[in-house]
Amino acid sequence: MKEELIQKVNAALDQVRPYLQADGGDISLIEITDDNIVKVKLQGRCGSCPNAQMTLKNGVEVAVKRAVPEIVSVESV
Repeated sequence: MKEELIQKVNAALDQVRPYLQADGGDISLIEITDDNIVKVKLQGRCGSCPNAQMTLKNGVEVAVKRAVPEIVSVESV
């Protein structure tokens, strides 16, 4: 069950990754907690971008929750 969830979340992240990479950044999945919170690490320019939190919530979180409705939120670590 957890493996299937990880695969779905990774597929959703793969959908937004090209946009992050176009701006010199990237994202990696760190973990999915037992209460379905996705922990990610923003990398490259995304890690230091002042708009990173907005990108995370308005872009990444929306895409992940649309693809995997059981996810509660996406948080940066």
